[in-house]
Amino acid sequence: MRPFTLVLIALLAALQWPLWLGKGSWLRVWQLDAQLLEQRTANENRVTRNLALTAEVNDLKQGLNAIEERARSELGMVKPEEVFFQILERQPGPPPTTFTPSSPATVAER
Repeated sequence: MRPFTLVLIALLAALQWPLWLGKGSWLRVWQLDAQLLEQRTANENRVTRNLALTAEVNDLKQGLNAIEERARSELGMVKPEEVFFQILERQPGPPPTTFTPSSPATVAER
């Protein structure tokens, strides 16, 4: 009875090997599912980006407002007889130092 049991266990292991560790195993299916989910997410992001680019191209082809906006923001263009004001924001950091004139005695010592 003992050799028969060993043969059955070996046969069962030989049948289970491809299911768990072979080419079409469960492990490989799980890996492919993860890759598929990752690729679908990347595709959705690209579709969103493509739709935005398509809308921008259509706007540039049909409307002059988008062209004017780009010319103003990217190229710094202004219309004739138009005044351009540029407002600079202060940079964070230490306050600017102010000039204080030295007394005549300290200037003479130098």
